[in-house]
Amino acid sequence: MRPISLRRQLLLFLRRMQRGSSNVWFQPWAASCWTLYWLLFAGVIGTTAGLSSAFFLLALDWVTEHREANPWLIALLPFAGGAIGWVYQRYGQLANQGYNLILDQAHEPTQVLPVRMAPLVLMGTLVTHWFGGSAGREGTAVQISTALADQLTCLLGVRRRDRPFLLIMGISGGFAAVFGTPLAGAIFALEVMVIGRLRYEALLPSLLTALVADGVCQACGVGHTHYPIGVVPLATPVQLGWILPVGMICGIVGWLFAKSTHTVADFFQHWISFAPLRPVLGGLIVAIFVWWTGSTKFIGLGIPTIEQAFVAPSAGTDFLLKLALTAITVGAGFKGGEVTPLFFVGATLGSAMSLVIPLPTSLLAAVAFVAVFAGATHTPMACFVMGLELFGMSAAWYLALGTFTAYTFSGQNGIYQAQRTGTTKPGVR
Repeated sequence: MRPISLRRQLLLFLRRMQRGSSNVWFQPWAASCWTLYWLLFAGVIGTTAGLSSAFFLLALDWVTEHREANPWLIALLPFAGGAIGWVYQRYGQLANQGYNLILDQAHEPTQVLPVRMAPLVLMGTLVTHWFGGSAGREGTAVQISTALADQLTCLLGVRRRDRPFLLIMGISGGFAAVFGTPLAGAIFALEVMVIGRLRYEALLPSLLTALVADGVCQACGVGHTHYPIGVVPLATPVQLGWILPVGMICGIVGWLFAKSTHTVADFFQHWISFAPLRPVLGGLIVAIFVWWTGSTKFIGLGIPTIEQAFVAPSAGTDFLLKLALTAITVGAGFKGGEVTPLFFVGATLGSAMSLVIPLPTSLLAAVAFVAVFAGATHTPMACFVMGLELFGMSAAWYLALGTFTAYTFSGQNGIYQAQRTGTTKPGVR
């Protein structure tokens, strides 16, 4: 008699867990089987997300330092964009859809995410930052972790109805590892799917994955940026009243960020039929801007500028320039995420508002940091929790009011076009 392979034994064990979790007559046993079943997946997906995000962040730090030490590389940004565009046209296929493909498959599972999505978006993002594009990192980490997580669908025989759980766990792990905010990562993965609704059935798997991913990433020696906000004033009605206009403005700016990115992308697609030429033109515009201003302040992640926004008021044009360059970079077809640029836009916007609003600069920067993010992504709960993880409970009232106000004033469409609408916002038809 032939011995049963290790993979076969694992598949049999997982199926027993699936059957056990379907036993509605004894709920404690069903819940135990269900938890153990997804705990195993959380360990695998979280570890993979943590390791891949750690490698990505270390590589991103290296290319950023190398670009800053060799600013002449920015002149090659159009050629780098052409290379990215050609590679994606030649080999990308479904991976061209990026984040939207993940959301589409979570809503209507039809096929496994292509594993090529992971190396393509990794190299595309590193090249974008190496040569001076204005982009983020969250989208890349999430695409890598989710593409790898979805391969378990075939490898371990995951049922079609359970596959959205894998995608949610991939999003959670990538987000948590890249920002060091596991609670926000777990909630973001549930909230980003449908505007106005949370998928509570996936809450525990999402949280377990986020905790594992963040722990693995930190164990690899990867640190995350901290933004101290100092002493927070007492949350009196008068002080909180100033946050209402801040939240309104942040919501409008979040809407503007999403609208600008989509408008630029539509413009390039309409006027340039050959896809690899789009990032060539976009890269040329960004490179000319850097040459004209003589500053690299608005390209890459912009972490130093974000940190400075918590110390002293930013110029009133900083957030607009970063918004414009990111819309051009991402809209033209370069790779990366939008979240860190949103942090830049939010922090500098809040910092600039401290010139006219009688609240501490660091507090306004912190509130706008998460409020603009909430407005552009329509994930207010995740953004509020991220604010608590980054800035502490002392700012909770300010963060909550700013974030939820921004969400209300940001319209119905955000940066993720594949988001579904679960609840229409007040005033939106």
